[in-house]
Amino acid sequence: MVIEIDDKKLLVDPMLSPKGALEPVQNCGNETRFPMVELPIDGFELNRLLKEIDVVIVTHLHRDHWDIAAQEMIEKNRLVFCQPNDAEKIRAEGFTNVQAVDSKLEWEGITLHRTGGQHGTGEIGKKMGEVSGFVFQYGNDSVYLAGDTIWCNDVEDALSEYKPAVTILNAGGAQFLTGDPITMTPGDIIQVHNKLPGTKIIAVHMDTVNHCFIKRTDLLAALSSKHLLSNVLVPIDGEIIEV
Repeated sequence: MVIEIDDKKLLVDPMLSPKGALEPVQNCGNETRFPMVELPIDGFELNRLLKEIDVVIVTHLHRDHWDIAAQEMIEKNRLVFCQPNDAEKIRAEGFTNVQAVDSKLEWEGITLHRTGGQHGTGEIGKKMGEVSGFVFQYGNDSVYLAGDTIWCNDVEDALSEYKPAVTILNAGGAQFLTGDPITMTPGDIIQVHNKLPGTKIIAVHMDTVNHCFIKRTDLLAALSSKHLLSNVLVPIDGEIIEV
């Protein structure tokens, strides 16, 4: 995902491996390798994009957000923003311009606020480790990138504090054979809408990793049943959305 704000291009959680290159997520009832789809752009376009980006945003270090291909293809002097606990690990991978975002950071006229999240519940949530979201404020508008989280107090607080014009949610209802979902379900997304009806929701992170069981079609059906299709955008791979 690339977010463009004031001609600045922010590459978010890059997973750049070709289809089937990565070992499947274990303990989820199938052995499907991922990514389950190819990138929506070819190698030439990808190389061009990687030269054009101004910063990489890494919400956490799971493979579907920061894979070996991304580490190898992105220039090592490219600016990377991340959560504090991940900075040294990214530097150890050879990146020389890594800035941890503690709570707030100013960059090129954009204010970044790091937000919390809950990557699951109970023991599963603890094993998933720390995750972050980010709010990008520019002028009077803001974009909230929630990251890998379920509906929780951190998300509710971010919506209340920043009242983002756009909220990007990692859907897919990722889940293991035991425990509850670790990313947002349709019910979680509806909770976000109910909390802040004025935010334009964009739901992503579906149909790509083998432990994400909520497909785009499932989410669209759930939204349709609640008459919310006009409130939540569910982009296809490669789609460009102007907001």
